[in-house]
Amino acid sequence: MHLTQGTFSYLPPLTDEQIVKQIQYAVDNGWPISIEYTDDPHPRNSYWEMHGLPMFDLRDAAAIMQEVRRAREEHANDYVKVNAYDARLGRQTTALSFIVQRPGHEPGFHLDRQERSDRRIAYTLHSYAAERPHGERYRNGVSKAAD
Repeated sequence: MHLTQGTFSYLPPLTDEQIVKQIQYAVDNGWPISIEYTDDPHPRNSYWEMHGLPMFDLRDAAAIMQEVRRAREEHANDYVKVNAYDARLGRQTTALSFIVQRPGHEPGFHLDRQERSDRRIAYTLHSYAAERPHGERYRNGVSKAAD
């Protein structure tokens, strides 16, 4: 399974050089950068943990990339993504968001099917990774579902 969230998610993983170019593009547009991480990539989990503070005044793509590398090291078993925000409309709008690190093994999701009244059927996504406690979901690259 390959998680598809954010820009470029259907492409192969970006190289560090490509990440720097995307960061430079954001900086050239005046978009502040933030770095986030999570071990629960459920599509409805839109609030990932913040790695450090948003970089509002930092305009050096190489320095931001250094912070990305630090986030990768500190959160080696988590998903890490870069966000760029556009405040031109007077509110925080995500202009660019892409994953820069994934765990070695992505166990994926399964659908829970529920039959309801009047022959209606509802589906719920269930993350295999969420079966383990926070912080242990991608240890050793194996999920509980794969045990």
